[in-house]
Amino acid sequence: METKWLTRDELAAWVRVVAVLELLPGVLDAQLRRDAELTNFDYYVLAMLSEAPKETLRMTTLAAQTHATLPRLSHVVRRLEERGLVERFPCPQDGRATNARLTSAGRRKVEQTAPGHVANVRQHVIDALAPEQIGQLTAITDAVLRRLDPTGTMTAMYHRHDNPEPDEPTDTR
Repeated sequence: METKWLTRDELAAWVRVVAVLELLPGVLDAQLRRDAELTNFDYYVLAMLSEAPKETLRMTTLAAQTHATLPRLSHVVRRLEERGLVERFPCPQDGRATNARLTSAGRRKVEQTAPGHVANVRQHVIDALAPEQIGQLTAITDAVLRRLDPTGTMTAMYHRHDNPEPDEPTDTR
């Protein structure tokens, strides 16, 4: 099979995607570590719990929503538990499963952390784009996500904040 090399325009786009993928996690992590003593993944776990019914999810569901392995998630949840931000307990519907629940301290942490995180996201991504580019970015990332997640396993996560009113502010926890 012959390699279909990238064109100059395709390569120019690709190296920029790689640069964003390399730089953005560090920018997000640095702000969260400085302001909240959380990693970006710690915050993501807390945010997923804050959006869940009764602020509780099975560990397997939380792992799927955060796209983490159970060992990685267990390690992170243990650290968050030690800080009093999350608690684990047996699932009442299935004693073999474990649930994770946001504590009141965890809820306060998310509420205190969200404004700085949103300001960071806005500064480094959203405000860099013209209004029409926001829709373009959504369309572009949707196209890529259809290839990365062809079975739609994570589709609900991508679309959970879709809003029929595009100018309405949303909580980006």
